[in-house]
Amino acid sequence: IEKTHVGEDEACYDAAVDLAEQGCNIIFANSFGHESYMLQAAAEFPEVQFCHATGYQAASAGLPNIHNYFTAIYESRYVSGVVAGLKLNEMIAAGTITPDAAKMGYVGAFPYGEVVSGYTSFYLGAKSVCPTVTMEVQYTNSWADMSGENEVATSLIADGCVLISQHADTTGAPTACETEGVPCVGYNVDMISVAPTTALTSATINWAPYYTYAVKSLVDGTAIAIDWCQGYKDDAVAISTLNDAAIAEGTKDKVAEIEAALKEGTLKVFDTTTFTVGGKTIESLITDNADFAKYSAFVADGYFHESEVISAPAFDLRIDGITELTK
Repeated sequence: IEKTHVGEDEACYDAAVDLAEQGCNIIFANSFGHESYMLQAAAEFPEVQFCHATGYQAASAGLPNIHNYFTAIYESRYVSGVVAGLKLNEMIAAGTITPDAAKMGYVGAFPYGEVVSGYTSFYLGAKSVCPTVTMEVQYTNSWADMSGENEVATSLIADGCVLISQHADTTGAPTACETEGVPCVGYNVDMISVAPTTALTSATINWAPYYTYAVKSLVDGTAIAIDWCQGYKDDAVAISTLNDAAIAEGTKDKVAEIEAALKEGTLKVFDTTTFTVGGKTIESLITDNADFAKYSAFVADGYFHESEVISAPAFDLRIDGITELTK
């Protein structure tokens, strides 16, 4: 049974209750703002399993039938960032831009950890191959606002951004990029159909591994993990088709190399030697600044353990090289 267009309000609770009363044994909700309503329903229907995507409260809820799940989308964002960085290098080599003009723009939905983690991993991927890259971020304060995303992308381009990416759910940004002739990297779906000459690729999620796991656990009578997050190794994330009409030469070989390293675990997206915050490493900030002590639970062995302590993204550091134009 499926319910669509369920808002992040009391309608979510009503939908969850209705599904439970119809005899559903397991219920999935897929929007961040659904969590409190799923928790409410889970408390009232202890025999039903409630699984919430992108949330963070399951571990502290004290309810055995509420679960959070996400994917390591930061991995595919990193890979898509590498694709973007190679495109910037091509533009530099062609004399289209100078190295210090390698500025990307990012259309973000909200200043939440999920979005910050995503744009940071994208930036770090680009920086790994194009060390002079910088990035500006502007928020729409909506998950899906086609006109708003188009306007923000257009504004970023006018501000000198030569490549655009997004954490927003419409084709507004790539449409603007196609109009302006600016390369872009999408999210969720392949954007080549709307930006055939400028779309490079998109960072994508494959939810099938989790749904298969959760339902099989229910059928087999085994416990569903309170927090679940997997990435390339389990085919839970990927990038969409690389656009031969837009990508830089050598991109496919480099992508294969990076994806293999992620699957093998030899590449860590949030390697702490690759970024600073206010000119300082995160390890030094944890030691010297009480405001950063909370990150000690996530930083070990030289990297930030994103979505390992909890499934929801926790990396919300504002690193050097990225500027938020709006809050």
